[in-house]
Amino acid sequence: MQDYVEQIDINQYLPLIIDVGINVLLAGLILIVGFYIANKVSSIINKIGESYDKLDNTLFRFLGSVAKYIILAFVAIAVLNRFGVQTASIVALLGAAGLAVGLALQGTLSNLAAGVMLLLFRPYKVGDFISAADRFGNVQEIDLFTTILKTFDNQHIIVPNSQIWGAQIVNHSFHDVRGVDMHFGVAYKENTDEVRKVIDAVLAAHPHILKDPAPFVEVETLNDSSVDFLVRPFCHGEHYFDILYSIPEQIKKALDEAGIEIPFPHRKLIIEKEQ
Repeated sequence: MQDYVEQIDINQYLPLIIDVGINVLLAGLILIVGFYIANKVSSIINKIGESYDKLDNTLFRFLGSVAKYIILAFVAIAVLNRFGVQTASIVALLGAAGLAVGLALQGTLSNLAAGVMLLLFRPYKVGDFISAADRFGNVQEIDLFTTILKTFDNQHIIVPNSQIWGAQIVNHSFHDVRGVDMHFGVAYKENTDEVRKVIDAVLAAHPHILKDPAPFVEVETLNDSSVDFLVRPFCHGEHYFDILYSIPEQIKKALDEAGIEIPFPHRKLIIEKEQ
């Protein structure tokens, strides 16, 4: 009689046991397939970044990770759903938590969005000299949140990407050939043709100034006390600062040797004696 009772109890719970077993097997299958798909998608995205030199690997590694965890989130919801858990409330809770975290990390997320745009459109790359966010320096590193610059006096500057993307960016290294603008003033009494010859001779003697395109030397402005020349020699980008900081002194010495006056502001006072 006792064996009969036990047999009845087993038969009573047998469908439930089978149902739970099926759900466990299906949940395991969903997890295996989900992890495979998530890793596969992440690997494909990473390979896209590695296949093209113009694409930044950092961005595609980040996108691959995001895609992987989004897929795993849906896998977790599907597994919970197999066991009868009401996932609608969980999704709503996750959405509310995500909104709260997003508001709390608003500044960080704006840096992240700007970093994605910088890595996607690549207005500059590592090794370029840029002016951005009121800073000037050589780009040492670009990540999803910050850009690291190194100045001439070896300062290590970390600039949030949102400050760079939301303002003007000047990439001084984008073009291989650069023009170096300089201004020089001479007295009105001086012959402009002679001044041009002196400046041209200085530019022609410099080893880093290109012959093609030819340097531009012309009168730009007639100021109150001087005739101002715009001097624009061209060079390769790596010699820009060498020319910018060496040519002015050389032109000054050449003008002095040629006896050409470089004026400075004068003020004449006329005093009248009252009767």
